[in-house]
Amino acid sequence: LNKEDLTQMATVSARALSSGGINPVGLQEGDQLSLRDLLYCALMASDNVAATVLAEHVGAHLPNTQGLAPIENFVSHMNALAHTLGMARTRFLNPSGVDNNSESLPFSTAADIARLTRYAYSEADFPFYVSQESRVVHVIRGGVDNPFELRNTNELLGQENIDGVKTGRTSKAGECLILSSERRPEVQRDGNAVQITPRRIIIVLLGSTNRFGEGLALIKQGWAVYDQWAAQGRKIKSSQTL
Repeated sequence: LNKEDLTQMATVSARALSSGGINPVGLQEGDQLSLRDLLYCALMASDNVAATVLAEHVGAHLPNTQGLAPIENFVSHMNALAHTLGMARTRFLNPSGVDNNSESLPFSTAADIARLTRYAYSEADFPFYVSQESRVVHVIRGGVDNPFELRNTNELLGQENIDGVKTGRTSKAGECLILSSERRPEVQRDGNAVQITPRRIIIVLLGSTNRFGEGLALIKQGWAVYDQWAAQGRKIKSSQTL
């Protein structure tokens, strides 16, 4: 969306409504929302319909050498990005992550989702979207502005420096959760040289039965391991250390 004007309006289509998944905002065919508000709906409220509406609008403006329909074109770009990021065990089948009954293989792995999350945090606006506890979005229906207050489905925001990112749930994947916890960057001075080291932990849980309890415990464990590693001189024993 870096090349899109987020104030542009997208229209909810019949196809987006029939795409499956949850629709907590109660979107109806013909409703209009800004791309920015669709992002809030998808990222904060896990609105599958909003994600599909967003994909359909953006997919119509992306390069399309295969002559695909907008949603399929968007998904093809998702898979191209996954390949670029080294997500070798990921295959996206739709924009929102809803189950596809014709596909029996896993869609992704915790490691691949962590790679994608790390990439997302390199985008300037992403951390803000996923850190909001609530947000009012505007659904234009029949020319009338209908404000709707979203509540973030991430119950752990604000605990243990948790500042995002996303919940998920399907019958095949079970309870899923991505968490980010950020500490203030470390500043080290050596003479006139200053080294600033960002500090962020990303946790991914798939198929959990207690995602918030397990997620919070893993964040605490992760920072404890980090503190121990830092106290012992930050030695890198292998590429798997960090």
